Amino acid sequence: MMSGQPDVLHLTDLTSSQVTDAVRGRTVIWPIGAIEQHGPHLPLSVDLLLAEAFADEIARDLGAFTLPAQAIGARSLPQSGGGLHFPGTVHVAGDTLIRFLRETISSLAALPLTRLIVVNGHYENEPFLFEALDQVREQGLLDSTEVFAFSWWSLVRDTFTDAEIPRFPGWHAEHAGVTETSLMLHLRPDLVTAQRPDHDQPPRAGVYLHPVDVEKTTTHGILSTTSGSSAALGEKLLRHVVDEATALVREGKGLLFAWMQPDRRRTMPERRSTAQSGGKHQ
Repeated sequence: MMSGQPDVLHLTDLTSSQVTDAVRGRTVIWPIGAIEQHGPHLPLSVDLLLAEAFADEIARDLGAFTLPAQAIGARSLPQSGGGLHFPGTVHVAGDTLIRFLRETISSLAALPLTRLIVVNGHYENEPFLFEALDQVREQGLLDSTEVFAFSWWSLVRDTFTDAEIPRFPGWHAEHAGVTETSLMLHLRPDLVTAQRPDHDQPPRAGVYLHPVDVEKTTTHGILSTTSGSSAALGEKLLRHVVDEATALVREGKGLLFAWMQPDRRRTMPERRSTAQSGGKHQ
């Protein structure tokens, strides 16, 4: 943490008698990641550490509480994570992950929080996370709760990748590549080795292959290039995503009742007057 920044508020530091009042009307952020191979130069914890880092910075900006990160995710796939051909990946089946996420989110919904933010750091988690959230929504447990759930890379604008990553292969192939390497060089350089292998033929998105020749589809588990990685790029990318996330939350894009929340920093005057007069939102 940089000097002068506020401490992150951890939900688990509260007692049972404190938690209800402490989170009433507040935001809770849950990072979810994975333990997955990331080539010979990055640790198994990349997806977990990055989800935690984004969650912590967003929490500082919003004054939100954070939950401990979920470390076990969906299985690694050859076209987006190198697959299970490399040692170290720990995973659960998709239906198990959906059930775990659904039950965890359901229990969180019992608290009087106003907003739940889920920050995903593992590519293969995303469809299972969204399915779990929709199942909880169908149960009516989120009727009074805003939910923002996203993979951190989904908030990176094309203008950023166009300007900063000339050989950008698509997010499915940015596994152990320039973005993750740069973020780790900024956040945890002590865990990054000196090796910088490249893979010159990133896989195509949305393709399932069997059997897979890992000698051709990856370079030691890397799906794209690490060339151009730097701590400076990692710092810039981290700030870009955090700024996009906090703007998304504060503006309430796509949320029907978002403008009614008391912690919005920017509200629309006409809607504010409508709320004061007791009118319905559109």
